[in-house]
Amino acid sequence: MKIFAHILLFSICMPILTSCISSLPDTREPASGTYRVATEIRFQLATRNFLLHVPPGYSADKPLPLVVVLHGAFSTATQTEQETGFSALADAENFLVAYPEGIGLFGYLQHWNAGHCCGKAADDGIDDVGFVAEVIATVQRRLNVDAQRIYLAGMSNGGMLTHRFVAERGELIAAAAVVCGAIGSTLEGQPAWALSSPQQPVSMLLIHGDADQHVPLAGGVSPLAGRESRNYSSLDEAVNYWLEANRCSTEPRRRFMRDTSIELRVWEPCQDATRVERLVLSGWEHQWPGVFFTHQLPTDNPLHAYDGTQKIWNFFQGTTAR
Repeated sequence: MKIFAHILLFSICMPILTSCISSLPDTREPASGTYRVATEIRFQLATRNFLLHVPPGYSADKPLPLVVVLHGAFSTATQTEQETGFSALADAENFLVAYPEGIGLFGYLQHWNAGHCCGKAADDGIDDVGFVAEVIATVQRRLNVDAQRIYLAGMSNGGMLTHRFVAERGELIAAAAVVCGAIGSTLEGQPAWALSSPQQPVSMLLIHGDADQHVPLAGGVSPLAGRESRNYSSLDEAVNYWLEANRCSTEPRRRFMRDTSIELRVWEPCQDATRVERLVLSGWEHQWPGVFFTHQLPTDNPLHAYDGTQKIWNFFQGTTAR
């Protein structure tokens, strides 16, 4: 009953929370800010939307990079904008950010069909790969986007969809980052779902916390899963998938940062000047590793004020444009 009450309360409050987000104006140079944008794709009689952040430096005469950020299950675009800090970084670095919204209930409980997971989106075969592609196309129609510098980042279930999108539509993406998102999972008694083979190499950054109890770094069933026995693949399985897809043949460079609390492995160069990075955060759980959360850590914690969003942007900037 408490869960239902919370959903009902959110459904009542949601219009209030989103009413201050105006629609993107029909102009060549919208003012800086975050706007709600409708696509032509519909779900249950309503259009599917996304948020779009325009930085102060936007000019219709100059194409800007675009970063698409996919929220985790039961999250929202608004929450993800706040927790990742990508819009604030976009203002400083001059790029566009799109935050697509998964399907849900009253704007809540939003989630994605990553193929192997999760919920109604996967059960109903919702075409979220097509939706994310349409988000990109919509931004390109409305604003001046550098088609060679479109990037994708996803958290948890959004990270799972990121894996799938890059495998199926990698020609649209210059690089991608996945935060605690398994590349595959299975449910007992259900047929396994296999990710398709990528058509071309794409640079990938894979970030995971070694204390993640929802999607364990080593794979397996989540200790918090309750009755669901979903068995997740491990981070290393995802790494190996992209190493093979990108034809990486070199041994990784390995280094530790922040008193060994961060372990980074880098494979480069791979085919077409791509690379694969594996970043593991010691003691980190199932959260976006940005300052919204890391500032809450004690000041003597090595991860205090760590900015994973900046790390992702630096990774994107260091990759070869598509």
